[in-house]
Amino acid sequence: MPGTTTLGAEVTNVSGHCIWILIDDEELALPYSEFPWFKAATIQQIISVLRSTADHLYWPDLDVDLSVESIRHPDRFPLRARCTFQPCHSPESPPQTH
Repeated sequence: MPGTTTLGAEVTNVSGHCIWILIDDEELALPYSEFPWFKAATIQQIISVLRSTADHLYWPDLDVDLSVESIRHPDRFPLRARCTFQPCHSPESPPQTH
């Protein structure tokens, strides 16, 4: 009787510089400098990763799709979206009220 093939991906570490993800027997780093969408994300958003195909990862809470090849070789994929993270405060002082 044939079994069900399951594809898995697991976030193994989150640091101040990158996240680490285990795909099959390979652990890959996703530095925030190359993958800025994860920098301001919560732990729950980061660990909620789906692997729909052998070369495709999706973070539904962040609406981020990545090919595994783009993680292995980010230099081959120079087009990337900008991070939309905005600081909660402005560098300017708030207006004075009298």
